[in-house]
Order: sequence, then structure tokens, then C-alpha cells
Amino acid sequence: MDTDHRPPVDRLTGLTTAHVADACLRAGVVVRCAPAALRPVLPGRRLAGPVRPARHAGSVDVFLEAIDLASPGEVLVVDDGGRTDRACVGDLVVREAYAAGLAGLVVWGLHRDTGDLAAVGLPVFSLGAVPTGPLELDPRPAGALDAARVGPWTVDPGDLVLADDDGVLFVPADRVDELADLAGSIRDTERRQADRIRGGETLRTQLGFDGYLSARAADPTLTFRAHLRTVGGAIEE
Repeated sequence: MDTDHRPPVDRLTGLTTAHVADACLRAGVVVRCAPAALRPVLPGRRLAGPVRPARHAGSVDVFLEAIDLASPGEVLVVDDGGRTDRACVGDLVVREAYAAGLAGLVVWGLHRDTGDLAAVGLPVFSLGAVPTGPLELDPRPAGALDAARVGPWTVDPGDLVLADDDGVLFVPADRVDELADLAGSIRDTERRQADRIRGGETLRTQLGFDGYLSARAADPTLTFRAHLRTVGGAIEE
């Protein structure tokens, strides 16, 4: 029986986006990775927390309202439609998020004030930087605080976001216990495999690769992923 009663986001401690993405694949959960262009402002920073969405229309008031509604540890997920002609977030919004105890920001758009953001130190992931802010103010969309779109994915407060140097991943909060257990198992298996490689035992030997090639010759429909499941490998999921 599972006796781990930590809050959902704490179950992700020590897990990378790669571990959790593989766990999603194994559990049949849609793998919702943000596009690869979404990168950390400060490499080496890790981010995890519940989604606090905000859709930008040219004014920072929506961010201040979202921060006002947020609980400590949440992640402000900013939807600026992936625009690359303007920055939608700067140092004052990031400082406000930091002061409110938010875990960080994921920005589907651009940021500015990069040096000041680095000084604050709060994890921020964005599509890059540009000096100019918004040049126009659009009507605020309905549901601006209900959901945000990041690439092909629409996320809301029922989701958790995990981000590191590999990118940004969204997972449903109600599946996080299952995913954390699977991801932890994958992580531990891969660490053991890495230790054995360092000890001189090749990965091919560990995974019975010669046996797989022989079995595939007899049955061309056999996939390497199916073989891995029989030997307990974790390299692909």
C-alpha cells in the first residue's frame, strides 16, 4: 500500500523531465512537452509546481491578478500566443512573483530585463528575449485566468508543470502519484545501468542485445521496446 502522503508536487522531487516523460509513456498518459524552443533563462534551474495560468493581451494587470490569486509554490504560466515580436514579462513581474512565493514562470512568449531576471534568481522559462514590450493593447480574452496555451497544449490549475534543462513538461495532477512511482523506478534502473557501464559491462550485454537480434530475426514484428520490457530495461521508457 502506498504510504507516501506528500503533496503531489513534492512527489516529483529528484525526478527529471525525461524520467517523468518516460513514465507518461509507460502509463498511457499523453506526453505534453512544450516545444523545444522554450528554454530556461538561467540554465541549471529546476522548476515544479501547480499551474497558475494567465493569458496576456498587452498589459501586466492579468499577471498581477493571477499572482494575487496564486498560492506559494505555484508556477505562473503565461500565454502570449508564442509571439516573438515583443516581450510580455520583465523584471517587475518576476520580482512580484518571487515576493509572492511562486516557484517560477513558464512564458509562451518572450521576456526582457534578462540581467535583472538573473539577479532575482527565480526560474523562468521562455522563448527568448527582446528589448521591446507590447506596442498595442488588445481586448482581454474571456477566461484569461482559467487556462493558458503553451505550444499545442492547453493547461489549467489541474495540471502540474515540471521544467529543467531538457525543457518543460505538463502532467495531470491527479495522475502524479502513479507517474512519480514509475519515474522513480525508471530513474533507479537507469542509474544501476550507468553504474554497470562504468564497471565495464556494456549496455548491450545488460539488455541482452544479441538475444534480441536473434529473436527479431525469427520474428520481425518484435520491437526493441517489447524486448526491454521482458528484461527490465528502461532506456526508452
